[in-house]
Amino acid sequence: MMPVPEPRLEHLYQEVILDHNKSPRNFKEIPDATQYSHGVNPLCGDDYHLYLKIDGEGKVQDVGFKGSGCAISKASASIMTTLIRGKSVQQVEEFKESFLELMTQENVPEAVKFQVGRMMIFEGVKEFPVRVKCATLIWHALADALKDSYKSSF
Repeated sequence: MMPVPEPRLEHLYQEVILDHNKSPRNFKEIPDATQYSHGVNPLCGDDYHLYLKIDGEGKVQDVGFKGSGCAISKASASIMTTLIRGKSVQQVEEFKESFLELMTQENVPEAVKFQVGRMMIFEGVKEFPVRVKCATLIWHALADALKDSYKSSF
């Protein structure tokens, strides 16, 4: 009898990404959003609209995204939206900066890896430089949305 192979961590990561692609969380428009951005990656066709509702105290009350793209971009958007809801704009900014550092820099400090938490599943994407833009598209849209109300660009 052949031994059963041990599950590999990459398989778990793949399952999480595929689950968020198949059933994205917060996949919705927010008609009364206070912040908005539209992010497009013309190289692969990823195209997302990001909606944030930030209250008077600077907390993300609601977040949603709509659009289409590859499994990596959709999963990144889905997971991001679950992690920033209820956070202050300052916490969201710090989280965004840490994730972008993780995805674009080599030898990332352990403190940054700790800060991004569940988003570490995207670290393997760095092995495919073209796909880094897929994972970071929604994060660039987030940066844009936090700058101004209803500014559309990327």
